Amino acid sequence: MKKLSLFQLLFIPAIILFILTSMMNPQKGYVPTTINDFFFPGSQPLESGTFANPDQCDNCHGGYDLAVEPAFNWQGSMMAQAQRDPIYLACLAIANQDAPEVGDLCIKCHTPKGWLEGRSEPTDGSALTADDRQGITCHACHKMIAPSPVGVNPYPDDPLYNSPPGNDPSTFTLDQNYLTTISDHIPPTNANGMYICDDLDHRRGPYFDPQANHNTPYSPYHSEAKICGTCHDVSNPVYSTVRDVNDEIIGYTPNDFDTPAPDFSPYEMFPVERTYSEWLMSEYNTPTGVSGTYFGGNKLFVSTCQDCHMRDVTGKGCNKSYAPIRDDLPLHDMTGGNTFIPDLIDLTYPGEADLVALEAGKLRARDMLQHAATLELTVDQMNSEVTVEVTNETGHKLPSGYPEGRRIWINLKAFNSITAQNYEFGFYEPSTGVLDKTDTKIYEIKPGLTPAIASLLGLTPGHSFHFVLSDTVYSDNRIPPRGFTNANFEAIQSPPVGYIYSDGQYWDEAVYQLPFIPDSVDV
Repeated sequence: MKKLSLFQLLFIPAIILFILTSMMNPQKGYVPTTINDFFFPGSQPLESGTFANPDQCDNCHGGYDLAVEPAFNWQGSMMAQAQRDPIYLACLAIANQDAPEVGDLCIKCHTPKGWLEGRSEPTDGSALTADDRQGITCHACHKMIAPSPVGVNPYPDDPLYNSPPGNDPSTFTLDQNYLTTISDHIPPTNANGMYICDDLDHRRGPYFDPQANHNTPYSPYHSEAKICGTCHDVSNPVYSTVRDVNDEIIGYTPNDFDTPAPDFSPYEMFPVERTYSEWLMSEYNTPTGVSGTYFGGNKLFVSTCQDCHMRDVTGKGCNKSYAPIRDDLPLHDMTGGNTFIPDLIDLTYPGEADLVALEAGKLRARDMLQHAATLELTVDQMNSEVTVEVTNETGHKLPSGYPEGRRIWINLKAFNSITAQNYEFGFYEPSTGVLDKTDTKIYEIKPGLTPAIASLLGLTPGHSFHFVLSDTVYSDNRIPPRGFTNANFEAIQSPPVGYIYSDGQYWDEAVYQLPFIPDSVDV
């Protein structure tokens, strides 16, 4: 039987209590909103047909090679647990309390099947089924179409997209057939869950030569980072930008009540997450990408999100004897940095997840975290001074993503064995979840409320953990990726705030003054 820490044992009932009390005791201030305030173009509920249960896909894509098969590796990913994640569920409850009906926008990316099949209302998720809790499923991604106006070819120079071998219709034709049915609400770009999903069972993918028992149109879109940007660039549509005469953003203002945002560009709303855009403005988004990294599997260099988070491996994509062995098989693990939530899934929804797959996913996430940064330590014993240089080895900010749940810090321990002295910066107590912040270098973003919005809501201005109400960023010292420039990150609404990084800088230094001369330092 797996042992859990005291913190984990207390955490689940605490989360449940948190959700219940949050819903029963609304806070003093909230933004008056309706579901119309969170409308985005793209496929709407009941416009994309129905979606297969992943178990159906597992019949061919699982049970033959745990190291490379799509089924097992997806089951251990946070994509598969997106609608079971208890931290997300607590956030969903608070968000709905702060801005009624905003949960529709959250559910849209956490369970596309549930949203597109029409079960996102009530926006607390109470209408969702056990199948909907499968999260971001195989069918949801493989039915996706690149946003493009009717009649405009997004890949005019790709012959396989336009004229496939044999007598099958081109993917361009299939895409256009569906886009014609939603021509009045095709999204302008990829962001905020503005996905487009075919209503027919065309399972698109990056290969032109698969032999399968279902339709498998070739899709260059599935190899592009754009498809990831669909849910990994998030903006709050309740607020629109306020710009000066030079078109520079000087603030954000609430939109009219019960009305969609006037502009669906993510950069015309308040930024919540900018992971895709951070990659877009990095050195990784170049024809040659970045070489010599730990990530990428069989690739010599990494460029797209998929290169790192679905690295190329050698193996077969299904269990059929005639399936080719590929050296560019994308590992469907979608590994990120979450090693905590996998231990809570079975406690929250007993029996719904594969515990072996979750444990394997947790190990992959730990490995990715261990290579996400490089540490370089310099010790000046004469002056009892230690310098730690942290280099960002990722294609986005370090850390990136959900602003209220991501931070990294430097934990430094110094010792003198002769005098038996020791000192520690960044001590963390796992049983309570409390970090000692005294002289601790923490990398994080802190959104919050301006005095103007706080006054309207009857709340206190400053850093806030109610992200759907936030209308400003008070600080952001997260480390940029390779290729960073201040101008480009200003353009995507993700500049350093209250901190300085020079153009081209993708590292940071922290200097520590010790109270004694150390003979060993552990960082």
